[in-house]
Amino acid sequence: MANITKTNRRDFLKIAATATGGLFIGFYWSGCDSPKMQVLSTEEILSKATDFNSFLSITPDGDIVIYSPNPELGQNIKTSFPMVVAEELDADWSRVRVLQANLDTEKYERQLTGGSGAMPHSWERLRKAGATARLLLISAAATRLEVDKNTLTTEKGIIYHKESGRKLSYGEVVLDAAQLEAPDEVIFKDPKDFKIIGTPVKNVDNKDIFTGKPLFGLDFYREGMLLAMVQRPPFGMKIKSVDDASARAIPGIQDVIVYDNNVAIVGNSTWPLMKAKRRLNVSYEPEGEVESSFDHDRIFKELLDSKDARAMREDGDVDAAFKNASKIVTSEYQCPFLSHSPMEPMNFFAHVKEDQVELIGPTQTPDSARVQTANLLGIPKENISVEITRLGGGFGRRLRADYVLEAVEISKRMNAPVKVTWSREDDMTGGAYRPAVRYRFSAALDEAGNMIGYKLRGVGMNAGNSVRQDNFPSGAVENVLIENVNYASSITTNAWRAPITNFLAYAEQSFLDEVALEAQKDPIQFRLELLEKAKTSPIGSVNYDIDRMIGVIKDAAEKSNWGKDSNVKQGFSVYFSHRSYVAQVANIEMENNQPVLKKIIASTDCGIVVNPTGANHQVRGGIVDGMGHAMYGNLTFENGLPKQKNFDSYRLIRMKEVPEVEVHYLDSGFDPTGLGEPALPPTGGAIANAIFAATGRRLRSQPFVEQKEFSDINLEIKRG
Repeated sequence: MANITKTNRRDFLKIAATATGGLFIGFYWSGCDSPKMQVLSTEEILSKATDFNSFLSITPDGDIVIYSPNPELGQNIKTSFPMVVAEELDADWSRVRVLQANLDTEKYERQLTGGSGAMPHSWERLRKAGATARLLLISAAATRLEVDKNTLTTEKGIIYHKESGRKLSYGEVVLDAAQLEAPDEVIFKDPKDFKIIGTPVKNVDNKDIFTGKPLFGLDFYREGMLLAMVQRPPFGMKIKSVDDASARAIPGIQDVIVYDNNVAIVGNSTWPLMKAKRRLNVSYEPEGEVESSFDHDRIFKELLDSKDARAMREDGDVDAAFKNASKIVTSEYQCPFLSHSPMEPMNFFAHVKEDQVELIGPTQTPDSARVQTANLLGIPKENISVEITRLGGGFGRRLRADYVLEAVEISKRMNAPVKVTWSREDDMTGGAYRPAVRYRFSAALDEAGNMIGYKLRGVGMNAGNSVRQDNFPSGAVENVLIENVNYASSITTNAWRAPITNFLAYAEQSFLDEVALEAQKDPIQFRLELLEKAKTSPIGSVNYDIDRMIGVIKDAAEKSNWGKDSNVKQGFSVYFSHRSYVAQVANIEMENNQPVLKKIIASTDCGIVVNPTGANHQVRGGIVDGMGHAMYGNLTFENGLPKQKNFDSYRLIRMKEVPEVEVHYLDSGFDPTGLGEPALPPTGGAIANAIFAATGRRLRSQPFVEQKEFSDINLEIKRG
């Protein structure tokens, strides 16, 4: 049913007519109580622009424009945001467009892309914007037609008075609507009446992308700007000497700058820079630990047995549970460092002037880039502008501002506008990576096969907290001990799509299958029993929605015909992350005694699905990403440098290696929750468990293709 929502001046701070006679609403993305809004002239709006949080405008022609604050990197937010506004506005979708907003922390509360949080944060605010504008337009039309506003209806930008057969377009009444005060409360649509939300809508940037319009940071060009590339040191090393004579001799090179353990080459075009960079002769010497992958293996073994672990959660008496157990299951799982490898390598433009800085480029956290620039230069952040381009992928890499600061530093030293561009080799060897982690799991079973004890220790390389102590099965087991050890590595790490859970889910879900096997229980039934226990007799805090997790498990089992075809070997996995729940089943069939992965079925509860097209891209993309990195991804180190420097040695999944992916959504009645990341974590576990069901080989480390247990499996992948 429809619901009534209070509004206030902070939600919709200003309403006024535009210079062209249209309706202009400045609305806040956060809410707090305040007096009613005031009507301002166009001049006052322009002079007090910092009073606004965001802008929704309707022209006399009926066109609707909304500024989208969050950086767009393929998560489709630039399309789904205006869909929400248009729905409550009852707009004609063909008349709606969205523009990317620049950084403005006075206007926008959360102007970043990360954590799958954009839609959950903005859902109600966007609905308020559309619903308020619609109510103002109806009120203006009622006055014009001299009828009760409750007798009017709207559809596709038209206001109807059915009794008289009269109608008015939004454009005909926007000037009158601009003179009205915002209502104290608005009525949201009942979801069953949605006409735009829940329908497949193509990306609003599709045409510009397909026709090569300059949307991305790499496309940005300004007459007179310089270009720069940077030579970065191996991890744990510092510059000893630099011989740049040969690099400087390349035509088009303007300068070579040594700063902060980096060597920057500045010139007029990219190709001379790449040639000059190869001619640099830089010698390095150790500055702390210089690590190789064999060091990491040793460190993992030492820290898994260390007494210095930090207990993140303790329930019951774990020692007693394991002492009295009928059976104990113990396994270790390990993942490597991974590169983010976005299609668009790092790049950014900076123009440092006397007391101002202009920044332009692809960043997931524009305010962080501005704050770090201000700290570097010692100037107020208010003197720095940030224009956000479309991002050619990010996966967490562009949460860091290191490449932004390089452009700032070089621009300052050159006293000129500079654009820094990373090559693929730069991105892979000088970046920040998914941390390598090793887990040790132990489970205690009683004589009936019930899990009475659960232990997990995570050891991560610059991973921070490598466990998620309050995730399932916590809350469902009487005796729990979850510990964390973090090793301070010289190798820089960063959030990587679905941070920590991208591997923890695989390890945990594979281990639960091991426990279910020892308990002689069906893997799905084993999990459902634990969840029912958490529901009826929770132990400690339960920070996940048990019913939603049960819902996706049962839906995935039904949609996959779990256990009903003996010729299909199935693997199951379920995970909760970023507010959403995803269960997956991988199907393997034996053909000529060879296992063939044919399908992955995913059941997702992400609340209301705003745009099925975008949602399908996110779920399928997450599954392909999760599968590719579980199967193939590996970044190894030797003397502080990655051995894999480009895609010839750093293996990514190929199109022909993607099985059929079948996606289902549960209508749980919740508002939208995260979707950019939640489909990735369960994938590795589902595939590994299916491989075990088909071959009896248990895969406990990634990438699968490099494990001895996988070497003679000869897994084939087919679609359908």
